Amino acid sequence: MKNVYSDLKFMNYGNTLSALRSREIVPPVHIRIKPTNICNHDCWYCAYHVSDVQLGGEMGARDVMPFEKLNEIADDIIEMGVAAVTFSGGGEPLLYKRLPEIVKKLKKGGVKVATLTNGSNLKGTMADAFQKYGSWVRVSLDGYDDVSYAKARGVKEGEFSNLMNNIKLFTSSGTECVLGCSYIVGKDNYEYIYDICLKLKNAGANHVKISGVVIGNTPEENNKYHNSIKNSVQEQLELAKQLVDNSFDIVNHYHDLEDRFFKEYNTCPYILYRPVIGADCHVYTCQDKAYTESGDLGSINEMRFIEFWGDDSNQDKVYQFDPSKSCNHHCISHTKNLIINQYLSIDDDHISFP
Repeated sequence: MKNVYSDLKFMNYGNTLSALRSREIVPPVHIRIKPTNICNHDCWYCAYHVSDVQLGGEMGARDVMPFEKLNEIADDIIEMGVAAVTFSGGGEPLLYKRLPEIVKKLKKGGVKVATLTNGSNLKGTMADAFQKYGSWVRVSLDGYDDVSYAKARGVKEGEFSNLMNNIKLFTSSGTECVLGCSYIVGKDNYEYIYDICLKLKNAGANHVKISGVVIGNTPEENNKYHNSIKNSVQEQLELAKQLVDNSFDIVNHYHDLEDRFFKEYNTCPYILYRPVIGADCHVYTCQDKAYTESGDLGSINEMRFIEFWGDDSNQDKVYQFDPSKSCNHHCISHTKNLIINQYLSIDDDHISFP
């Protein structure tokens, strides 16, 4: 099975690497759009809602991007030649009723489309749109049955069964859209990694990514939380590996977190690869800085995204953004930034000697 997760995907975009070397602005490779901050789940660890791990401190919980603006952004993305768009939260993106129209428009315009979702609304016309036009869907979950799922997410019992049914219907349709799942591991569910992987495999999921829950804004408190369970998690992962075959994979992203908090580099290359547009119509450096003052590149409420992105003031903000000062929290792009910054540090006079 080919690898759908890799820290080396950036290497496919030499134009962006060249722009980073000369400190220029080019269209983003990939944009995350948060069409709504409204969510129908209340996950106990949500970084946008829980004070102990909150990154999006300025988020308006009821913000919804006007459809006219989202449609305009889609037009700009197509014109700019952006390669891909992922819809995410904020809230639950599949609650945005007219999202299927945008998914179709983007795909018809040559843009690959994906979504992160809790899967509750992965049905009807919403599922149809991603089955027909989507590259991938990733369902985030934490429970392993109706009771545990309801407890973790503040929803009624029975929603886990509904989710599994949505996954089965989606994957059994003959779609080429890859459906993966992200299982968020904590003290309440670590003993059930094998069980949930088996259930998801039987439901037709392509893969399950195993990640540790982030419960705080320092590596010490996160690692302390996981220390008592990490050996058992590894045992469960070894069991789950028995399920791997040509149609199903286990992706292990469960690790200690000290290497993803503190940054020693002074620029963030990944801003050019994957900026974020929030439901408030502001552009942010990344998903980890969405709805924060320090990550806010500016508003597009009164201007088009294509104009904003190419403006000199945005170029200044992108290259003046300093992760060593602004990003001493968990960062999913940290490993990629380390690799890219190492590349950017190469002496031009010696780059011809690989």
